[in-house]
Amino acid sequence: MFKNKVLLISGGTGSFGNAVLRRFLDSDLREIRILSRDEKKQDDMRKKYNNSKLKFYIGDVRDYQSTLNAVRGTDFIFHAAALKQVPSCEFHPLEAVKTNVLGTENVLEAAINCKVKRVVVLSTDKAVYPINAMGISKAMMEKVAVAKSRSSSSTVINVTRYGNVMCSRGSVIPLFTNQIRSGKPLTITDPTMTRFMMTLDDAVDLVLFAFQHGKPGEIFVQKAPAATIETLAQALTQLLGVPEHPINVIGTRHGEKQFEVLLSREEMVFAEDLGDYYRVPPDLRDLNYEKYVDQGEIKITHSEDYNSHNTTRLDVEGMKKMLMRLRFMQATLRGEVVDAEE
Repeated sequence: MFKNKVLLISGGTGSFGNAVLRRFLDSDLREIRILSRDEKKQDDMRKKYNNSKLKFYIGDVRDYQSTLNAVRGTDFIFHAAALKQVPSCEFHPLEAVKTNVLGTENVLEAAINCKVKRVVVLSTDKAVYPINAMGISKAMMEKVAVAKSRSSSSTVINVTRYGNVMCSRGSVIPLFTNQIRSGKPLTITDPTMTRFMMTLDDAVDLVLFAFQHGKPGEIFVQKAPAATIETLAQALTQLLGVPEHPINVIGTRHGEKQFEVLLSREEMVFAEDLGDYYRVPPDLRDLNYEKYVDQGEIKITHSEDYNSHNTTRLDVEGMKKMLMRLRFMQATLRGEVVDAEE
């Protein structure tokens, strides 16, 4: 499938892009392109990997022309470019729209015009029942992707949706680790909050599954365990040898959910259970709005969403085992100072 092909990763200097490179740099792909607007991170990656297969494109998905320049001649795209931090999107919501919604439109339009074979768009659980600007922009991004898939005959467009990626940039595990190292109390908003737990390798696996099995407009979700924030904190403090480390409960922040949802109840009715994954078909109803008013679905009434409260729940020991899968945690326990998974 990948032999002698060209792959583009938008936002490829981030955690996901680095995880993809670890998986594919030695594959039979002819070329891997990185599109991002950060020349410093690109230069760091160029020196780190030192591989002629890797090509760097300075540009911004907000700008169609720079996106088009990177897309020309590619076979496949993993679209990971996004504004994903909840607080920054709350304060600058239009910036989230420009990157997450309009930027996705630019990537998909360029892909269709250049007859790219497949595009996988990365989304988040915060797009389901969104309560903050980041989630709202990601929900709109998904709608744009599904709508584009209807009008594309040559480019297959899929969406992957996943929960918190452990130790990605901006995640809470590096923050907690730094607080422990510096002797500061852990700052927890609400100990009973639950969050899905996935590794970067899990995220790559999900994208590859969608890439290999997806039909136009389908959304893919990987089943994932969850843990309370208190369980995560206890697992970290025990692994780092400070089980009695103080914890400061600061209360729920603006735009923060009690639990995360990967599939809405409407989606669960139509989702196909594939074992480790769910596949959600696109809504293919036509533009006859009368059907939306006159026809209901009794199954939705009795359905339940798939969320971090009702999925498999990790205890402290299970959370510790999952943490030990992370390169970040392995390096930390060796005494190395690292910021996040890259």
